[in-house]
Amino acid sequence: MPTTLKIDFVSDISCPWCVIGLQALDQALARVGSDINADLHFQPFELNPGMAAEGQDITEHITQKYGITPMQADANRENIRARGAELGFKFSGPNEPGGGRHRIYNTFDAHRLLHWAELQGAGKQKALKEALFKAYFTEGQSPASHEVLVRAAAEVGLDATLAREILASDRYADEVREREQFYLNQGVHSVPAVIINERHLISGGQPVEVFEQALRQIAAAG
Repeated sequence: MPTTLKIDFVSDISCPWCVIGLQALDQALARVGSDINADLHFQPFELNPGMAAEGQDITEHITQKYGITPMQADANRENIRARGAELGFKFSGPNEPGGGRHRIYNTFDAHRLLHWAELQGAGKQKALKEALFKAYFTEGQSPASHEVLVRAAAEVGLDATLAREILASDRYADEVREREQFYLNQGVHSVPAVIINERHLISGGQPVEVFEQALRQIAAAG
């Protein structure tokens, strides 16, 4: 009899370590196989809630926010690309098709759409999350663009017309803000934060083995 674990994956669309964390979690779940049934939910977190619609140059943003040099920022991006490749995800470089990500964008509307996707049935929210990660990190598209968001929704089988209507309104804005505030109040100030059964926290883009060990230990403890 498999053990069901509730997994809340707190993350932002613009966070590369969230991509790495999700890829590693997926592979860990594949390793544990039928022993564990994952009840996976994606929860919103905005790294840059005050970001303007047009976004900001990524190197400028990172050097200002974290106090590092452009050279250090480039090295960090190379490290992320290497980690992604190991896990089967492509982070496009600046000279590759898609051009990589040159800007940081506001992601609030993306979180509203993800909230809606969760209500549309099993697997839809995860499929949209993965489509948005690909659109931004692999193809260099803006997750603030309603056209990009609607296209991603359609690609995973969601109703494009309804997605467009939601984005044109303020639907689910209050729900997203409430969830964001809940996790801030719980002490989540960086992402990814993976919370299992509402009490076990795994922070950061950990290796597959870390997720696998945690899943097995928590399942065994009941």
